[in-house]
Amino acid sequence: MIDLEMDNGIAIIYINNPPMNVLCTELLSELHEVLESLEEDDDLRTVVVTGKGRAFVAGADINEMKEMSFDDAWQFAELGQGALSRLEELPVPVIAAVNGFALGGGTELALACDIRISSEAAKFGQPEVNLGVIPGFGGTQRLVRCIGPGKAKELIYTGDIIGADKAYDIGLVQHLVRGYKLDENGEQVKDEKERPVQDNEPVLEAAMKMASKIAGKGPMAIRKAKIAINEGADLPLYEGLELEAELFSELFDTKDQKEGMDAFIEKRKPDFKGE
Repeated sequence: MIDLEMDNGIAIIYINNPPMNVLCTELLSELHEVLESLEEDDDLRTVVVTGKGRAFVAGADINEMKEMSFDDAWQFAELGQGALSRLEELPVPVIAAVNGFALGGGTELALACDIRISSEAAKFGQPEVNLGVIPGFGGTQRLVRCIGPGKAKELIYTGDIIGADKAYDIGLVQHLVRGYKLDENGEQVKDEKERPVQDNEPVLEAAMKMASKIAGKGPMAIRKAKIAINEGADLPLYEGLELEAELFSELFDTKDQKEGMDAFIEKRKPDFKGE
């Protein structure tokens, strides 16, 4: 259900639960195990999360949820929240390459990533109210922090599903790329029902390009920057500034800081070691 690939310090997590990559207990448990292994990888520089097939993640498994009791639902929410918080708290940047449907738990998974790059084929939304429930994997909390309370309330209260262009306009995603196959004339390829054929490659390529760019920077600086941003966001400004100064100063005890500044002065590319 989770496929993991490694590429020069970049971990690619594929959600692979066909046909629509829904989040179930088995998948979420496996995600915990994958993230635990990544937490222990000192050579890790960035992580990319994407889906296989038509969906990024099209929601949680309704067949599993429909008979849940209060206690079952609580455990399921804790499992999902725990996995997404673990993803969010990885010490390195995490990039969502949203290739297709990202509904309910799919939007919540994308929100747990640092940066979201979307295919034009993607759809976003928190449609849980259509099922008589609310988002349970962090949607009521992270969506507000991402796009503001007004837009978040609108999406959660209405259960509306929005396209990638709208998601870009409201700041839910940071980059928008092509999502459908083109022929030699640059025209969209259509299937037998005259629907455009989805192409997942452009969004994954864009995410990998950004991941590689980040991986080439000072790894210890990137990790400290993530701490400063994530922890500082919930602090009063003066405490956030104090945290920033502390993390900034800690980097001056590293070999990477010396290498980076020497390389700048010597007009060469730095050779960072993560030390």
